Amino acid sequence: MLKKIVIIGPESTGKSTLCANLASQFKTGWVKEYAREYLLANGTSYTFENLLDVAKGQLNNEDAALQTRMQYSGEPSSDLLFIDTDMYVMKVWCEFVFEKCHHWILNKIVERKYDLYLLCNIDQPWVKDELREYPDLGIREKLYHYYKDIMINQQVPWVDISGTYAERLQKAIAAVNTL
Repeated sequence: MLKKIVIIGPESTGKSTLCANLASQFKTGWVKEYAREYLLANGTSYTFENLLDVAKGQLNNEDAALQTRMQYSGEPSSDLLFIDTDMYVMKVWCEFVFEKCHHWILNKIVERKYDLYLLCNIDQPWVKDELREYPDLGIREKLYHYYKDIMINQQVPWVDISGTYAERLQKAIAAVNTL
């Protein structure tokens, strides 16, 4: 049975790196964060409505990855799929920037089912790139605590991922192996 593992957390916490490394470790695929693709194509000035487009693009990419994972028999070709970002990330982004969230996103949070969350901590240094918005440690801490509160108040198992990149990978591997 396919297990879906979501990597979440504030920006510049190593989510994409961890996804790629886990997919390599477990010889499986991963779903990239659609927001990067969207913002690189459309610019970094975005509206509340644009975030709905990003959310839909993220789930389209996830659904496409799930379809390509299926063999002709209708069974997954691997038992793991790593997902960089989900609707919880979209919820936090909407609420942090615009103080409201699209009902569509909230509905997808309820509808979508995952098997494990890996919450990336902010103990890695913030790395500037053309898309990142929040280098301030206070804001990063606030965002991290939003994610942690969400994790505590939902039913799917989750693990806080902290430490060096090597330590993070080992913690994540151990958490995945518990599935």
